[in-house]
Amino acid sequence: MLWKTEIRLLSKGLGLPTWDKPSLACLSSRIPYGTPVTADLLTRLDRCEEFLHDQGFRQVRVRHHDTIARIEIDRAEFARVLEPGVSDAIVARFKELGYTYVSLDLAGYKSGSMNAAHLAGH
Repeated sequence: MLWKTEIRLLSKGLGLPTWDKPSLACLSSRIPYGTPVTADLLTRLDRCEEFLHDQGFRQVRVRHHDTIARIEIDRAEFARVLEPGVSDAIVARFKELGYTYVSLDLAGYKSGSMNAAHLAGH
């Protein structure tokens, strides 16, 4: 059996460009508990995250909150996401995809953050 660390080392040794690609959780983990998970919503989230990846951001999550898309990225990338050309492009694309508001989570990327509100009873 190979573990993730071993696979990454073997992939790096083989020169594969994906050797250090961040792991991805199921897209449904971006949707709050109690919100229906639909193919359209999963596609929208996938397209949002794909757009951020295309802009060069590595570790991203787009969390769905009805009309709000909450972006989580590594805090080291905050300055770049806030550059006028970059933020304008993100807002425009997310609005094309159906969001009214686009927000940046100031806590940064955190795996499992959708569980915080659920565990707090919200």
